[in-house]
Amino acid sequence: MCVLAHPDDESLGMGATLARYHEEGVVLSVVTATRGERGRFFDDTDRPSMATIGNVREQELRNAIKILGVDRLHLLNYLDGDLDKADPKEAVARIVDCIRADRPQVVVTFAPDGAYGHPDHIAISQFTGAAVVSAADSTYAGVETFPIDRPAHRVSKLYFMTWTESTWRTCQRAFKDLKTTVDGVERRATPFPEWAVTTRVETSDYLDAVWQAVQCHKTQLTIYQKLDQLGREDLLAIWGEQEFYRVFSTVNGGRSVETDLFEGLR
Repeated sequence: MCVLAHPDDESLGMGATLARYHEEGVVLSVVTATRGERGRFFDDTDRPSMATIGNVREQELRNAIKILGVDRLHLLNYLDGDLDKADPKEAVARIVDCIRADRPQVVVTFAPDGAYGHPDHIAISQFTGAAVVSAADSTYAGVETFPIDRPAHRVSKLYFMTWTESTWRTCQRAFKDLKTTVDGVERRATPFPEWAVTTRVETSDYLDAVWQAVQCHKTQLTIYQKLDQLGREDLLAIWGEQEFYRVFSTVNGGRSVETDLFEGLR
């Protein structure tokens, strides 16, 4: 299960990994917190209402995950850009409900820095961590605004998506300058240390699937247009191997770098 903030996070952040595990027969779930209502809409010269943009981007998301082989999609229906203003107890309860419904062995989300400081990415990382803990608690029954009547479920492994310096350099060439300004302070991507990566998943056979999934997010293509100018080596630098940090595991550990998110579970 991937728990993410916006439509396109699944393709750009996890697409190659999802495509690989689909081919291996793994049941895949994606939880998306918002419909991306405040995101780019083509060239932004004629923006419709936020509701319309949200509907369009939701359909783009559905088209993309179909290509990647995702079995289940959960939409949390929070407003793009306001996720960190959501009631945290209710947001956690909604994610707990998804976890208990699908009962994943492995959960993946953003790292605490939100990749490049994006507040929505940071919020979903925090909510997901709390939800994984709460989902395993048999006494947890949600909150008044979102009660849960499902049996507890203990996730075996929790991961953060990570990008090291070499990957970020290629991403910066391919996409816009990845930065955001929050409370008057500019935030930029901080590469994850190479030595701290716990897991490297080989995904070079799935470039075509990722590219097709990215292309589904048509409203965002003005951001992605430089991808057309990249050679195969650059695309492999972005999606040929996906990197993760193992936050916790109940089934394995140690310094050896994993090559499989399901190591210890096979």
